[in-house]
Amino acid sequence: MTRICRGILVILAVLLLYIPATIAKFRTALIIKLEGAINPGSAGYVVRGIRHANKIGACLVVIQLDTPGGLSGSMRQIIKAILNSPIPVVIYVAPSGAGAASAGAIITISAHIAAMAPGTNIGAAHPVGPGGKDINKTMSEKVVNDMASYARGIAKEKQRNADWIEKAIRESVSITAEEALKKHVVDLIATNIDDLLKKINGREVVLANGSRITLNTKDLQRLYYKPSLRDRVLGTIGDPNIAYILMMIGLTGLYFELAHPGAILPGVLGSISLILAFYAFHTLPVNYAGLLLIALGLILFILEIKVTSYGMLTIGGVISLFLGSMMLFDNAGVSLSLIMPTVAMFSAFFFGITYLAIKAHSERPISGAEGLIGEKGIVERWEKDKGLVFVHGEYWNAESDEELAPGDKVEVKALKGLTLSVKKEIKS
Repeated sequence: MTRICRGILVILAVLLLYIPATIAKFRTALIIKLEGAINPGSAGYVVRGIRHANKIGACLVVIQLDTPGGLSGSMRQIIKAILNSPIPVVIYVAPSGAGAASAGAIITISAHIAAMAPGTNIGAAHPVGPGGKDINKTMSEKVVNDMASYARGIAKEKQRNADWIEKAIRESVSITAEEALKKHVVDLIATNIDDLLKKINGREVVLANGSRITLNTKDLQRLYYKPSLRDRVLGTIGDPNIAYILMMIGLTGLYFELAHPGAILPGVLGSISLILAFYAFHTLPVNYAGLLLIALGLILFILEIKVTSYGMLTIGGVISLFLGSMMLFDNAGVSLSLIMPTVAMFSAFFFGITYLAIKAHSERPISGAEGLIGEKGIVERWEKDKGLVFVHGEYWNAESDEELAPGDKVEVKALKGLTLSVKKEIKS
């Protein structure tokens, strides 16, 4: 049986080695679907896809694009892979209704061939700050000028409309597929992948090494490159909003675990969430001042429970949490529509705890020895200034300066060791 198993494994290994050669033999076009925000997860997926295409000997890479934009660093990573690809890369904005906005527009013009489906659009590439907010004027000029010169250089290299891409960056203009074709922003319009491969057949492209090749896309086999589990996970948590949510869940879970040791579940969930959040932070442009402000806010919330400041620490925590959330990421912030309810929820929770803590401090103790002060009871037996009283469901030794008799109603004045000091209850 062992020999049979070994034989099967050897056969499988040989077949796996044979697969790339078989794919190459049948002339393959590798198709990569890039949908959603441009972030480290999607950038890694595209870069690995282009490497895989080269590894299996594919003739062509087609990136089907539909994106609202994303991180500048991730965009540059994708463009670098496209510009230096030893295989022609086609960007195809599709299907109808899709768009190549912001970073997607610059990625599109970097391709060896840029194509769009009818009913799609491209443009609106003006850089924005965290949460989609405008960047301050001085910083905006630097970022816009840098992005404009970067995009112009790519457009000129690919012989596309450099003036239009600069306008898209500076003025956020957006155009349809038909307009993009007329303005020489893209090379062609194709209704689907079949139409695309048909129309690019015979076109000449220039690769990074300067070599010119003529595309032969007739009878190309299609191979779809699917994202790995790592790509999908990183693509999800690489979204600044998701990373922010994970961090807040993690901090909340750890707080509850510290406040209620032994609960286990909050600590486990909190730890997992924080690990995922910090993994995402490793790939995102984190502003550590923002991270420290969030941590300070939570510390102030916890101190409010321990030290009664009548809400002052909580107010400081709210301000710190809000500012930290706004500053958490550079050039790719958390959405304000997510920050506001999150900060409001934390604020309401800790204001509620603060209220209960203040109320508890102002009330008379209702448990322990101090809780007996002011309680009413009945004298069971009495001799001179000492006796036995029944208070709060228990029998206690008692003493008093007043003359008492069995059956008298008394009120506890103080507790001396295990003896109550009582006085006769005054009838109202």
